[in-house]
Amino acid sequence: MPAALLALQKQIDFILEVDKLKTVLRKTKPVGLERYENSAEHSWQAALLALSMAEHAPVALDIDKVIRMLLIHDLGEIDTGDVIVYAATDNAEREAEELAAIRRICGLLPQAQAAGLVALWQEFEARQSAEARFARAMDRLMPILLNLNRQGQSWRENGVSKQQVLSMAASKVSDGCPLAGQWLLHALDEAEKQGFFGA
Repeated sequence: MPAALLALQKQIDFILEVDKLKTVLRKTKPVGLERYENSAEHSWQAALLALSMAEHAPVALDIDKVIRMLLIHDLGEIDTGDVIVYAATDNAEREAEELAAIRRICGLLPQAQAAGLVALWQEFEARQSAEARFARAMDRLMPILLNLNRQGQSWRENGVSKQQVLSMAASKVSDGCPLAGQWLLHALDEAEKQGFFGA
């Protein structure tokens, strides 16, 4: 088989494998729906949120890179499942498991393409660039927006306090997009008044 067809087959194998991300359920529900969202939906929406809010980044960004990060950032959950950010887990162990999963999944691709995606995922996880910090901000902001529009559904169901949201999610939003962080502080104060938190 010609090399181009072999490469194409690897890319098809990859895209069919990542279809499994649609089966990974999260703890938040989409606006107006009573089912839980899946990680593929979250990744798509976080990428679109980043595209929509890029003008508010504190520095000029390579927005295409941000979108690529967000499209792949949860692929490891195909193997590891989703864990709510507020859960008490061993973060180092979890990251190692996700890295192994990312390497397996991206390893379906041609070697250079796989290496590029793994490096992009590692950059996102390490927040070592403005793009990674902005992408992480959008990743953390999206479920907060869903909770704010569903009367704290996931926070109430999982016993999440306002302090947990501030320290584990809102701080990452502020780090990557200070303006969104300012907005969020006001929104969380209002959410507290309305009883949206679970603890």
